[in-house]
Amino acid sequence: MQVPVPSLTHSFTLSIELSAPIELGKGRAGLRRIIPIIGGRALGPDLVGEVLDLGADWQTIHADGAAHLDTRYAVETEDGAVIEIVNAGTRHGPPDVIARLAKGEDVDPSQYYMRTAARLETGDPRYDWVNHTIFVSAGIRRASAVEVAFYKVD
Repeated sequence: MQVPVPSLTHSFTLSIELSAPIELGKGRAGLRRIIPIIGGRALGPDLVGEVLDLGADWQTIHADGAAHLDTRYAVETEDGAVIEIVNAGTRHGPPDVIARLAKGEDVDPSQYYMRTAARLETGDPRYDWVNHTIFVSAGIRRASAVEVAFYKVD
């Protein structure tokens, strides 16, 4: 018997609208900031709906410029289910690329690394499958938005 090799299947993409960062200053592990999540869209194939105007990304920026991403937010599907998303990961790249992102420039996502692992949860029986699925994602940072593609680990 061989250990199975996981595969990935695209589940949905979030287009997440952000408010201006709230800068906390230097913490124990690096610079701290909170970026409020104020809306957006979830586009299928598995989930379609609205990103709710709540939640945030609590970031720690390390000395090398890498950002630890720690987000919590929710999606309301078109058929009325509410799904919590807790998403953690990292964004890093060459200093000049990170500086351009910080200025709000659109940067080719092949020039930096933005990956996360997500846990989804709901009490709606129609979407119970999300409670038992592991998701990984890749993202793109924009000036006032983030696009994140979520993949089911099969």
